[in-house]
Formats: sequence, C-alpha cells, structure tokens
Amino acid sequence: MATVVILGAGDIGGALARQLAAIDLVSRIVIVDDLATVAAGKALDVMQSAPVDRYHTNLVGSADVASVVGAVAVVIADTAAAPSTEWKDDGGLALLKRVAGLNQLAPIVCAGALQAGLIEKAVGEAGVSRNRVFGSAPEALRSAVIAITALEANAAPVDISLSVLGRPPHQIIVPWDEASIAGRTATQVLSAAQLQRLDARIARLWPPGPYGLASAAAKMIRSALTRSPRIHTAFVATARDEGAAGRVSMLPITLQPSGLQELIAPALSARDRVRLETTLRS
Repeated sequence: MATVVILGAGDIGGALARQLAAIDLVSRIVIVDDLATVAAGKALDVMQSAPVDRYHTNLVGSADVASVVGAVAVVIADTAAAPSTEWKDDGGLALLKRVAGLNQLAPIVCAGALQAGLIEKAVGEAGVSRNRVFGSAPEALRSAVIAITALEANAAPVDISLSVLGRPPHQIIVPWDEASIAGRTATQVLSAAQLQRLDARIARLWPPGPYGLASAAAKMIRSALTRSPRIHTAFVATARDEGAAGRVSMLPITLQPSGLQELIAPALSARDRVRLETTLRS
C-alpha cells in the first residue's frame, strides 16, 4: 500500500492532501501534526468528498512522525498552529534529519516558499543527498509567471513554456529567449516594453499562496512516482561545478521515485548565463 506522508496540517498541508487524494495517486495519505485532532479533522474532511469526486485514497491524521517509515514520499509543509507556519530554521532541520533517518529511500519534498534555507542546511550540515531533498515552490512561481505572461500576450497559459531560475524574490531570471508562446519565441510575440513590464512584476509574485504551493508539490510528486519525463522547476542544492556547493537555487529538473533524476542545463543567452552564474556563486 503506497503511502505519502505530509508533515504539517496547515493551509499548504491541507490543500496538498486534497489534491493528492483527488488524483488517486497513492492508496494512503497520512497528515502528521502536533495538533493531531486538526490533522484528523482535515483528513476526515477530504475523505468525505471522495464519493463526490470519485477517488479512493484513504486519509488519516496523526501526531507520530514515525509514520514516515515505509512512505514512498514525504512532504514537509506547514504546521496547523495559528497562523500556519512553514517548517524551517532549526525546528525544520531537526524534523528533516529525523525523517531522513527514519526513511532512507523516499524523496523529501519541501513544499513551502520559505524553505530554501532548510534545504541548504539539510544538504550542507545534515549530509542529506541533494537528490533526495528539494523544494517545489519554484514550480508554483513558474505557474504564476505563465499566468501573467498569458495575459500580456493574449494567449492561453497552456500554450506557454518558460523557465524561472535564480533565487527569489530579487534574483529571479526568466530566460525570455528560450520561452515560447504558441510555438513562437516569446521575444517574437512580446515587445521589449512588454518584457520589461513582466520582469518588473515577477518579484511581486513571490511568495505563492498555499493553493499554488500545494498544486506544485502535488504535480512534482506525481511526476516522481510515475517516472514522468516532465521538466519541473525546483529549489535544488547546487554541486561545486554548478555554483557554490550546497547553495540552493531555482533550476529545471526531472524526477524519479527516489527524487531528483537529472538537473537540466537551461539554454541561456550570454547575458542570462552571467546573471545565473552570479546568482549561484553569490
């Protein structure tokens, strides 16, 4: 019985449980939070919508972090304490180290927008493989950038392909030369003034909201577990030959059941390559 464990029953954790359940990806989802009654309540709420939306995923709530044992994926989200708080800093690192010790195979997905530092510490201080721990929030940012680009271009979001690189919120790079809109490069469709207008708006898209963050995490977990070749944008700790070793940046990747499969080298103009290398080494 394949199980995904979500650590945190806050806004992100609850939304993610609903999205994962609805796509019938795994047979069981466990929501873990110190406030076990809140976790159980959210699990029951999602379960009660199963007959309406016709999915079969079983959900339970718990306060026991040991629930991660045997899970096929673990998500570090946000606590149910008011207001919902993302797992990060020393508390997040202690939790992540415990998870990595209890389950030595499953990918650990950091779903929050404020967890880049947690990933850096997990890889640099705790020795967790960068292939196992990565962040899904950049995929939510990419989706938001696609949405505003679609409005600017008067196009359908599904017809737009682009990447976001760097470190949010002030070092975000969108390589417009490699972006495409309905089969044409973005620079052919959009004027220089429109591209400048988009670049000026991008920093304000960070951080994404809980539903966007949940959607991004669900999408990436699905790709990992189904071995989809789809390329995603993630927070990834860089290796020495890619930048400052252990420094986390938004980069394109493919996934497999154990986590990161391949880091995809983006096709960049000379200007964007210099910007990205500067960001990686800063």
